[in-house]
Order: sequence, then structure tokens, then C-alpha cells
Amino acid sequence: MSILDEAKEIIYGDREKTYGHPSKNLEVIAVMWTAYIQSRNVATLTAQDVALMMTLLKVARLANSPDHHDSLVDSVGYLALVERCNE
Repeated sequence: MSILDEAKEIIYGDREKTYGHPSKNLEVIAVMWTAYIQSRNVATLTAQDVALMMTLLKVARLANSPDHHDSLVDSVGYLALVERCNE
């Protein structure tokens, strides 16, 4: 199977079933990231910003599928990375 075929299976299959139509989910992520970036009011994002924004991505996914275990684990993992970046 090609990478393209594998990606098609994922984005038209399990991901859409779990997180909803990509345009809806990506729009929620865009709104969350925009609010975060505007609140930071900085020219350059940090590693901590990226970890927090990835947490927001997982929260946006959880909005569609609140019981999705992997997204819960990933959210906690990204938050833990903020602490690791601060070490």
C-alpha cells in the first residue's frame, strides 16, 4: 500500500469517525490557535507555545469525541512537555 493510500484510509476512515469532518475539526483548531496566538502577542513562538497549541489541538478533537482515550493521554503528554521544556 502506498503512503497516499494509507493516508486516505486514515483521513476518510477512523479519523473522520472519531473527530468528525476535517473542515469542522480544523476550523475549531484554527479558532483555538488564533485566540492563543493573539493572547501571547509575541513575534516568535516558543517550544512551550507549540506544546500548548498541540494540547489545544487535542482539546479540539476531544470536543467531538470526549471519551477518546488517545487524545486524553496525548493532551496530558503535551502539557507534561511544557514542564520538560521549562527544565
